[in-house]
Amino acid sequence: MRMRFLGSTSEAGACPTLYETDRGTIVVQGLQVSDPEALADLRDVLDGETAVEVPRELLTEIAARVLPEITATAFQGSAPAQPATG
Repeated sequence: MRMRFLGSTSEAGACPTLYETDRGTIVVQGLQVSDPEALADLRDVLDGETAVEVPRELLTEIAARVLPEITATAFQGSAPAQPATG
């Protein structure tokens, strides 16, 4: 697997950081969550999985930069989503 750096909110270039993989997934680099109470709130954690914490600003900043280019290519020719009716 190869990864492409998407961005970080760290001035030193350390974590937290987001990467895009050549498999179409996102890798999150951040501090591992170790608080027992927080870990107890997780659902269906598989062997080999862990939780990392990243600031909301990192996700919104990267989404604003990356999603427009993904949306432009991934959804060409598709009809816009219709709002759910309840």
